[in-house]
Amino acid sequence: MPIEFIRDVPSWERITAEWNTLLARCATENPFLRSEFLRAWWDHLGGGEWPSGELRIAVWRENGEVLGIAPLFRSGRDGETRLLLIGSVEISDYLDILSVPDKLPVFCANLLDALAGLPAEEFGALDLFNLQAGSPTIPILERETARRGWALSRMPLQICPVIDLPASWEEYLSALDKKSRHEIRRKLRRAESGEEKMELNILGAREMEEFFRLMACDEHKAAFLTPVMRDQFRSIAEAAEQAGMLELAFLEIGGRKAAAYMNFTLGKRVWVYNSGMDPQYAASSPGWVLLAMLIRRAIETGYRAFDFMRGDEPYKFQWGGKGDPVLRLIIRRP
Repeated sequence: MPIEFIRDVPSWERITAEWNTLLARCATENPFLRSEFLRAWWDHLGGGEWPSGELRIAVWRENGEVLGIAPLFRSGRDGETRLLLIGSVEISDYLDILSVPDKLPVFCANLLDALAGLPAEEFGALDLFNLQAGSPTIPILERETARRGWALSRMPLQICPVIDLPASWEEYLSALDKKSRHEIRRKLRRAESGEEKMELNILGAREMEEFFRLMACDEHKAAFLTPVMRDQFRSIAEAAEQAGMLELAFLEIGGRKAAAYMNFTLGKRVWVYNSGMDPQYAASSPGWVLLAMLIRRAIETGYRAFDFMRGDEPYKFQWGGKGDPVLRLIIRRP
């Protein structure tokens, strides 16, 4: 069956269940590719990152079953009309094309054939942000574009450090350097035996205002949190909560929220999305304490990876993260 392009939200909503069923079979399954997350992104166009856009979701069926989805939208960038992945660029750390592994080569070939038939004003370039370096989509698109004589450029964007979690907390600590191991133990011991009680609480999307308060203690994050971006984050949190993926974690000191992490959980992985800390509690190292509690909790819950996602901040490597880049591909017809 040829590629169908979905151009309106009602048609998108009708395939939500099929979309998430397909994603669960993909090698690149992650929270940012769930239909609910991308719909939350679309409602606000990335918190205002994009002034406008038009849906061009490519859907491929075989015998009535959805076996391929390219979640694309059409917008202007760098003076030309491009097709981009919904979720681009800043809000969604990992993006990709969806297909079951054995059908991905066929779907990519069919997708490029469908794009080849579009007029120039509809498709100037296919601009794919935030593909993980190990995505099977990349070598397939490289082969298919070379076969057609199309131009493909590939560029690294950011590093994504990930901790591979062992079976026990002590095993995790033993893999760190001596200084980091000592600091984590010392700060956890002080937190759990101090006069002021430090407590980890996992709460819901209803606590997003408190999360914003802690984020905005950082002047750069305060500037980032425009009204439309706050609306974007609320929608994402609500969508993640409905899908059972939201981990909104707070460290409370003496009953007051001192630090927070907004994470997602999916499969055997914790995905670290954003964080905030109240500087008046800096002497108690609430950020470190909360992160240690969350990593320990992830290990005890049976998660196998703690993914810091995009950004090469030194602390991510200090905690044992090892990183691969996310990439950007730009594809053009002759």
